[in-house]
Amino acid sequence: MTHRAEVNELSVDVAVIGWGKAGKTLAGALGRAGRRVALVERSPQMYGGTCINVACVPTKALVHRSSMRRKDDDPQTWFTASVEERDALIGKLNAKNHAMLDVVDTVTLIDGAARFVGPHEVEVSAGADRLRVTAETIVINTGTEPAHLEVPGADRDHVHDSTTLQHVDPLPKRLVIVGAGYVGLEFAGMFAGFGSQVTVLDRNERFMAREDDDVADGVRALLEERGVRLVLGAGVEQITEDQVIASGEAYDADAVLVATGRTPVTRDLGLDAAGVETDDRGYVRVDEHLRTTVPGVFAVGDVNGGPQFTYVSLDDHRIVLDQLTGDGSRTTADRVAVPMTTFLTPPLSRVGLDETRARERGGPVLVATKAVADIAAMPRPKLLGETHGLIKVIVDGETDLVLGATVWCTDSQEVINLVALAMRAGVTAGRLRDGVWTHPSSTEALNEVLGGLVPLGEARPRR
Repeated sequence: MTHRAEVNELSVDVAVIGWGKAGKTLAGALGRAGRRVALVERSPQMYGGTCINVACVPTKALVHRSSMRRKDDDPQTWFTASVEERDALIGKLNAKNHAMLDVVDTVTLIDGAARFVGPHEVEVSAGADRLRVTAETIVINTGTEPAHLEVPGADRDHVHDSTTLQHVDPLPKRLVIVGAGYVGLEFAGMFAGFGSQVTVLDRNERFMAREDDDVADGVRALLEERGVRLVLGAGVEQITEDQVIASGEAYDADAVLVATGRTPVTRDLGLDAAGVETDDRGYVRVDEHLRTTVPGVFAVGDVNGGPQFTYVSLDDHRIVLDQLTGDGSRTTADRVAVPMTTFLTPPLSRVGLDETRARERGGPVLVATKAVADIAAMPRPKLLGETHGLIKVIVDGETDLVLGATVWCTDSQEVINLVALAMRAGVTAGRLRDGVWTHPSSTEALNEVLGGLVPLGEARPRR
């Protein structure tokens, strides 16, 4: 580990605050190109960023492990072994991420908390040590953290966020999850798989309001089939030693997960000293080039208020890199058909418009929907013993272009990428329907599902 705290001042070309996807990729690219880069990270446990250390990767590892537990496997033993496997994996990834930048001679890695003291100067604190770093370009990449629940008892030891719950001990027999968003639902399915009795409380009256009713109803039925209790219209009022009080009702809990969203990590950055503006939620204001209100200062990743996905953060790095080394033409407006996945079992993926929004848009809309269990041309889910879900594709009735899709099945996180690429490239639904796909795969479902939408023979593949 490179430690520069004994140096009082350091001047570099670029300073990156935070080791997330955009920041570490940008630091590596600029460093290998000969730029002098300083990368500041306040916690060694976060080398590589949120995704690989506490979010995407470790949680999906636990989701996978929970889905493998058999009924006769002891819940606590299985959970303990799963957490140990998770930790071993994350330890390797954390070390690998550090090593990938540590070998770049022009990149200086600094442990400590950074705070602006001027538009192009930050002070890094590590205990009693102080280091002033000046840079022509500064990139804010501090990300977000789980939001807190402002109710009595929310600070009790058995109340967790999505990070701390991954190491809960013992495995809770009764877990109450506050919030039925994507994080809450992933953890609900995960801990139900591990053997916990899970109750999800959500203040909204409608479940999964961003999804079509048939999708939301299907997810709810699946979770309930696996023992998850969903309670809507339940506003949490208090958390006691062994209960959560919501809308006058008491729900027993050995552990509580607060999954009510995330907030930007900007409070202690001293942005006022630099003149960097934030919005009313604390996210850094940026333009389409990810430039803040201060020339030469950029904000990338979740902290800029854009879609909170690792792959969007990766694209953020491309935009800033183009500003620093290219022609500066890349913008956030270039992003079309950005997909997303909620890692239930099976995973639920979506891109573009759902049926409700497509019809609200106006114009002729065609919809093809089929339950996974009924798709004869896709045997892969049956081979794996997981036939829950559906596939739904929304098509413009005039142009035959795909407006959006919901893919809820085994491998949906891969299939949705193909659909997203088709949308960006202007590939019609007819060509997707007539595509030649490997077998047995999940992609070949498109042959059958879209076959019920577009008359066969209307479009022919190019030779």
